Amino acid sequence: MIADDHSIVRKGLKQLLTDEFSEVVFGEAGNAHELLEQAGKQTWDIVLLDITMPGQSGLDVLKQLKEIQPSAGVLILSMHPEEQYAVRMLKAGAAGYITKNTAAESVPGAIRKVLAGGTYISNALAEELAQELKTPREQKPHERLSDREFQVLQLIGAGKSVKDIGFELSLSVKTVSTYRVRLLGKLKVNSTAELIRYALEAGLV
Repeated sequence: MIADDHSIVRKGLKQLLTDEFSEVVFGEAGNAHELLEQAGKQTWDIVLLDITMPGQSGLDVLKQLKEIQPSAGVLILSMHPEEQYAVRMLKAGAAGYITKNTAAESVPGAIRKVLAGGTYISNALAEELAQELKTPREQKPHERLSDREFQVLQLIGAGKSVKDIGFELSLSVKTVSTYRVRLLGKLKVNSTAELIRYALEAGLV
């Protein structure tokens, strides 16, 4: 299953994988709703999931997908740098994380690794994680946020209103406002404008 809202990306990945694998059957989804709907009808060995499709947030889609199809190997495709997102996605159930600028070189090998029961991360991220085991670094404030707090921060950083965030995450305006207040405290900032600046400077949007 290739889930990406850009048809040219889906076509490119299909061509790449057709060249690499002799027998492959494809499914396609252009948004989160299509993906989850198809996941209830068809079982997939591998799902290539773009986490910035229209609709639900990438983390929520990943968690719902793993509930529907626990055995599916979900490889995250993202424009976001892996140091900001990969570990959080792996903890949420992903089998690997690939940045879009390396997808052409990385996807075939990543699929083979996941089909063999492994987890795919880049050499650069593996090196970073190994280094952290030797010399643990202090976590950045946003790395200590819960998944839901992290999602709200991303959406605030993208300029979404409290009402829009509530609609996207299926939360009440009051609940989103509560998360905003928590973020102000945890990130030690004083306004929505400072939350937006934090998210931009941290590369979260």
